[in-house]
Amino acid sequence: MITFFLQRASIASAFQQACRISARNGRRSIASSSSILHAKEGGSGGGRSSAAVADKDLLTKTSDKKGSSKQATTTTLLDTNPPKGTRDFYPPEMRLQSWLFEQWRQVAATYGFSEYDAPVLESESLYTRKAGEEVTQQLYNFEDKGGRNVALRPEMTPSLARMVMAKKGGLPLPLKWYSIPQCWRYERMTRGRRREHYQWNMDIWGVDGIEAEAELLSAMVTFFKNVGLTSDDVGIKVNSRNVIGEVLTELGVPEEKFAATCVLVDKLEKVPLDAIQGELEELGLERSMIEKLTDVLTNKSIESISAVLPDDSKAVQELTKLFELCKAYGIEDWIMFDASVVRGLAYYTGVVFEAFDRKGVLRAVAGGGRYDKLLETFGGDPTPAAGFGFGDAVIVELLKERNVLPSFEGSAFDSVVFAMSEDLYGVAIEVASKLRAAGQTVDLILENKKPKWVFKHASRNEARYCVIVAGNEYENGEVSVKDLSAGEQKAVKIDSLGDWATEVSSA
Repeated sequence: MITFFLQRASIASAFQQACRISARNGRRSIASSSSILHAKEGGSGGGRSSAAVADKDLLTKTSDKKGSSKQATTTTLLDTNPPKGTRDFYPPEMRLQSWLFEQWRQVAATYGFSEYDAPVLESESLYTRKAGEEVTQQLYNFEDKGGRNVALRPEMTPSLARMVMAKKGGLPLPLKWYSIPQCWRYERMTRGRRREHYQWNMDIWGVDGIEAEAELLSAMVTFFKNVGLTSDDVGIKVNSRNVIGEVLTELGVPEEKFAATCVLVDKLEKVPLDAIQGELEELGLERSMIEKLTDVLTNKSIESISAVLPDDSKAVQELTKLFELCKAYGIEDWIMFDASVVRGLAYYTGVVFEAFDRKGVLRAVAGGGRYDKLLETFGGDPTPAAGFGFGDAVIVELLKERNVLPSFEGSAFDSVVFAMSEDLYGVAIEVASKLRAAGQTVDLILENKKPKWVFKHASRNEARYCVIVAGNEYENGEVSVKDLSAGEQKAVKIDSLGDWATEVSSA
């Protein structure tokens, strides 16, 4: 017991010294000193403790032989920037994100898709397919404390494949699923490209025909229309991996090298042929072969590509049918053939597509295609599948560029409620509760503020109404309601606030 009180006295003395040091140096050390005192008294009762708590020589380190305090150690200022390539989401950014996600969810629901999700942390082996893909070099990967090699997901499709395989054929096909995951890639940053982003994924599994791709393209166009973009703003380039496959077959390239070749060909948009010549030679491709292939990829119409492919070309047949279906959907103005579109992921097997900014200011807006053999790469059964990924960063930049992005600066409350005096605050709570129960979003002013401040606050947050609880009106069982857009003010009975809220919400 004596030891306990001595410990309390010693720690209290250290606490007082820390406070005096804090006062002289202008630092706020009291909170941390208080936590030391609390942790010492509480022992190891489940809370977090610092190294200082466990340090038995704490007092000798904070006092010299004469008992005077040493100068506090200089504190390193916190870097307030998020890690490079990542973002903070303050309320306006969160409102923008919520709006965008809701647009995606509405389109997905309209087309009969169901939402799913998966862990952001996956096994590294899920992404290392060893086909020369950039994504394998861009992983945020590490070994966890259990010795497992894991990675933050750079894309969602492999997670979807894992989930489908986990059910071992128990999922009824076809399935139409969508997700909005956060994805991570350590890559060079440009406008609209960060090291983390959210991505709208729409996938159809179990449909072997080109009808799946047409449905996905229609969903993508529907989103563009819903957010105010036209076919003059955005186009969607369409091609088929089978075009390249048929050319490579004619050149004598084995089928097992098709995927790796497509990955390299996709890089030609960013680097000259000489930069990847060595990798192409490792695949057994001579420069003349690649030059012939790239010559084929300059074709911009199905008619011109038909002239260089076999008469019974599967690629031409599927592309012709796809364009017919797009016409039936009424989206033909958005779609164009471009043989240069290859997409950089090895698992694509058929039609591939890429939405782009027609003004050429921004990089690819979205992309996708067919990937029938993905499950096979993980040891599963062949399953037809197609889908697309749609990043949040690029589309927001595009909407800003076209000046069609709504403003999200204000919170857009339905009503702001405040009491003119402290004795009426309880009434203001009652008023706010009635409006909330009626379905309104209500900001109740929690402090005693002047009307001028309240109206400015309401305007800044784009509130529709300001509900004022004042003495005279309250004596009559009423409140004053000001319509901030029309500038009109009227009295409403407190008992009728629910009816008023319903009336203005339907107006």
